[in-house]
Amino acid sequence: MKRLNYLFRIALLILLSSCNNDRSQAQTAPAVVNNSVDYEVVVDDLDIPWGFVFLPDGSLLITEKAGELIHFKNGRKQNISGLPEVKLQGQGGLLDIELHPDYENTGWIYMTYASPEGEGNGANTALMRCKLEGNALVEVDVLYKAEPNSRRGQHFGSRIEFDNEGYLYFSIGDRGNRDVNPQNIERDNGKVYRLHDDGRIPSDNPFVRDRNAKKAIFSYGHRNIQGMIKHPETGQIWTHEHGPRGGDEINIVASGKNYGWPKISYGINYSGTKFTDDTVLPGMEQPLYYWVPSIAPSGMCFVTSDKYPGWKGNLMVGSLKFQYLDRCILNDNKVIKEEKLIAGAGRVRSVKEGPDGYIYAGIENLGIVRIIPKK
Repeated sequence: MKRLNYLFRIALLILLSSCNNDRSQAQTAPAVVNNSVDYEVVVDDLDIPWGFVFLPDGSLLITEKAGELIHFKNGRKQNISGLPEVKLQGQGGLLDIELHPDYENTGWIYMTYASPEGEGNGANTALMRCKLEGNALVEVDVLYKAEPNSRRGQHFGSRIEFDNEGYLYFSIGDRGNRDVNPQNIERDNGKVYRLHDDGRIPSDNPFVRDRNAKKAIFSYGHRNIQGMIKHPETGQIWTHEHGPRGGDEINIVASGKNYGWPKISYGINYSGTKFTDDTVLPGMEQPLYYWVPSIAPSGMCFVTSDKYPGWKGNLMVGSLKFQYLDRCILNDNKVIKEEKLIAGAGRVRSVKEGPDGYIYAGIENLGIVRIIPKK
């Protein structure tokens, strides 16, 4: 009987591997350089522009990782007061920023940041909302705070996105504790979370009936998501996350799904050793696409405008490691080709499509740039 069970398990794993690998796709060729576009600096003299949003008047709100919120309007930068305490700790600081989908009526602004508040020493990722009055934030309200705090400097995440129904999604990395946090739904970290816009837990979240679970969790088994965007046609939430040495992933997150970290991965330890022999296991999702070697992805947007002929529907991903903007050309949710844009400009931290249809990128030690076709 034991041998039959063993053989059945092996057969099941082979079947799962065959099925999942039909869906999972690796980078098979390096991105090629595309020199058809250039960039112009819109906001200069920024260090690490972690996130940015366009306000209805065309001005920009920009988060600097070091803990500054900047309002750029009419060619001038103004620091905004009223932020809660932001802990600058390793990869943690002031992180992503997003507007409520009905911002013009609600005025709500959402941000994630490393917060020292709560249980334990160090910090963990928090989600807040607030409003902007003049040069100050008002009605500041912390909607979620991951616990416990940690002194580790790794993997705070974080990105924020809304879906078509108005639900709020945000990511928090595993905080460097890969063997404890990502696979345990009773612990924060290594997760995508889903809330109502005021912080309430949706009644149909996947683990609300699990007595001990963190009920805001939407999906788990993530390492460190630094890209999140709603697909303009399907409304699905797409993410990308950092692998270790290899194994950066693009995923479409779904309710209650386990994305495998660190039980399955296409990456290895930074030292070159293995931490798992498995790339496929039962009950764990395969990535839509993965990179080997890692490009260290950060920021993510879809092209929906006609500013760049033939680019509509493409996915834009920033590369921190190789310092370029990656144009991922898609066909039926498969990446069929990659192109390097503005190669060498710097570490691309954040990417957005602006209200004018142009792609904007936040580049470390440079600023916010607009991608423009060459004439």
